[in-house]
Amino acid sequence: MSEAAQVAGGEVAIGRKGERERTSLREYAESLLVTIILALFGTTFVVQAFKIPSPSMEPTLLVGDHLLVNKFIFGGQGAAYEQLLPYRAVRRGDVLVFKFPYGDHAHYVKRVIGLPGDRIKIVDQQVYVNGQLLLEPYKVHDPGELYDSFGSNFPPTNRHFLRRTVQKEWAENILNHVEDDELVVPPNRFFVMGDNRDHSWDSRYWGFVDRDAVMGRPMVIYWSVEATTADYSDRSFMGRIIGLLDTLIHLPVKTRWGRMFRGVH
Repeated sequence: MSEAAQVAGGEVAIGRKGERERTSLREYAESLLVTIILALFGTTFVVQAFKIPSPSMEPTLLVGDHLLVNKFIFGGQGAAYEQLLPYRAVRRGDVLVFKFPYGDHAHYVKRVIGLPGDRIKIVDQQVYVNGQLLLEPYKVHDPGELYDSFGSNFPPTNRHFLRRTVQKEWAENILNHVEDDELVVPPNRFFVMGDNRDHSWDSRYWGFVDRDAVMGRPMVIYWSVEATTADYSDRSFMGRIIGLLDTLIHLPVKTRWGRMFRGVH
């Protein structure tokens, strides 16, 4: 979501077309700059590549999209040199790559819905932040999916409404963050959700993202290949080799050329 979002008529409204175009041009320029830096200095400090193995962020990100993630955009170390670099704070609407709280090696990609201090409430799939309806042009719902009363009406009012699939630690602590039927985001935490709301394992089911767990912000899709979640399910060495060979053999056909070098918003 554009930072030009403004409160109007009780809703969080999206900025005008011109503002979105300027934001897109600026972010494209930033992506190009970081890509050049990547070529000069490598991937460890500045940029890291990630791939999308699940549909939780569709239609923004598809299974098989390969991303370059800007790792220094949010800074956060407090060093003097940070004042000389284009660091900024995490904003509502940012797409983040972060370390999953309950997995040593898992990285997730989701969109920021709630910032520290925000009050979150979901009523019949509509998200309210600090009492204002959040307009979300990026989100989708699956009409064929069974209605999820927990994820569509959040937070729960008591523990009897917690789903069995909710992370155990979150089920035990969620009500500690609920005030007046709203979820209050604590300091240095973020509430995140997938754009594909009915197929996303996100903060509704496992809790907040710690600021220190944030890896960075996806800048650009540098390559996209037609794939399914099953293509990434075999994580064994041989499974990865077979998958790589299959992709190389069918590279011209499987590559989604229209998604190459597309910015992530």
